[in-house]
Parts: sequence; structure tokens; C-alpha cells
Amino acid sequence: MKSYFMIGMLALASCAGNGKKGADTVQMDSGKTDTAYASKTNTPAQNMEYCFVHTDGTAAQDTTAVHLVINANKVSGEMNWLPKEKDRRKGTLSGTLDGDKINAVWSFMQEGQTDTMTVAFKLSSQQLAQKPFTVDAKNGRQQLDNKADYTIIYNMDNCDKFRK
Repeated sequence: MKSYFMIGMLALASCAGNGKKGADTVQMDSGKTDTAYASKTNTPAQNMEYCFVHTDGTAAQDTTAVHLVINANKVSGEMNWLPKEKDRRKGTLSGTLDGDKINAVWSFMQEGQTDTMTVAFKLSSQQLAQKPFTVDAKNGRQQLDNKADYTIIYNMDNCDKFRK
């Protein structure tokens, strides 16, 4: 009977956690945990890797996947727009983090042509939000809609889509 009591006490102690309140725990690639997400501030953790996915279309058949690596205020990564029946855009991200806002340049390949576009994200503890694009009436090209809010929502995902 004493051994069952001891096992029960050990199980309860292991579930008790580290005693920190008000912080989410984030599993890092290195296997260490980081409590840098404050629940009240939603500030992104530094020196982390994040992956997010957004689907849209009539049957959620079009996918955009974003992989971010944050080191201090520098952001790098990949962004892949993968529509079901249209031309794909696959490329890299390079930018900066200021608070929870990311401003970056997306360098991508589409139809054999290389192009760039400015992108803007807002990173929180469990999701990524992006400002949408608009079409420039003068040249017919897509560009960041600076007047818009962060309305395209990405959900956190594992990084399997980006591992080779």
C-alpha cells in the first residue's frame, strides 16, 4: 500500500510543473523549454523556430506555409504559397522583429521568374497574422496593403513541411 501511495505522490509532483504562473511553455528544437511567452503580453520568444499554415479556397485546398527563425531581432525563414491549381510561389524571408511585428522581404520563384515582395506579420504565442496584399492599378502587380490590418490568420504547425 505504501508503494502505491509513493507512486501517486511522485505522479502528482511531476504534474505540478515549475511553479511559474502566467507563462506558456514552448518546446524548442533543442529539446529545452522556454517560458518567454508572457500570457498578458503575447510577446514572441527570442531565438526560436516557428512554423505556421494558412488554408483558403472553397474547400481549403490552397495552402500558405511560413517557417520563421528568430534570432534577437533578425528574422529569416521560408514562405511557400501553394495553391491547388495555380502557379506556386516558393521562397525565403529576411527581415526584422520589432516587438510582435515582423517586416520582411519575401524573395520567391514563380513561373521560372524570381521576384520580391514586402510582407508584414504580427506574431503571437499561438498564431501568426499577416497583412494582405493589394494590386497596384498602375502596374498590375501585387504589393503589401499597408492600410490594412493583420487579417490573414495562420495556425501553428510542426515544421515537417520545411525539413528536407
